[in-house]
Amino acid sequence: VIEHADVAEAMKKVDRGFYVVRGSGNPYSDSPQGIGSSATISAPHMHAHCLEVLRPWLKPGARVLDVGSGTGYLTALFAEFVGEKGLVVGVDHIPALVAQSEKNIRADGKGRLLDDGVIRLATADGRFGDPENRGPFDAIHVGAAAPTLPQALVDQLAPGGRLVCPVGPEDGAQ
Repeated sequence: VIEHADVAEAMKKVDRGFYVVRGSGNPYSDSPQGIGSSATISAPHMHAHCLEVLRPWLKPGARVLDVGSGTGYLTALFAEFVGEKGLVVGVDHIPALVAQSEKNIRADGKGRLLDDGVIRLATADGRFGDPENRGPFDAIHVGAAAPTLPQALVDQLAPGGRLVCPVGPEDGAQ
């Protein structure tokens, strides 16, 4: 699944062990794991695939929106690509997960990304995109399926940007 060295390097720099529920199993197992609130963190191969698909848009200085940011793992991975002049906005509708994201990012030694504003976290309905409208975004990732593509996300996408969103019925083909 990993085709590029920078994807592998980013995944080595962001320790998934800080982003899973402690005691819930091997954090490095290639499988999704529960993170509370009926949510899961995707399997590592899915994160790698996402990074590979979005890689051409994940450049220094890029703006990225991560909808359904969960415990912050993919948000932190995106930050590895955009650098100190970029912006990654993680949005989740579950306040406890947003709070846990900040703790996880800091525990992983990446608190400076929060302090310097490279990573911004928000509690909001991600179907409407960034509640503070910090776009347009070069890349938008949506972690949960939507029955249709949310127009608000399309509206926050920069010209030539890339949006990755599973679309389809709940528990159906996407």
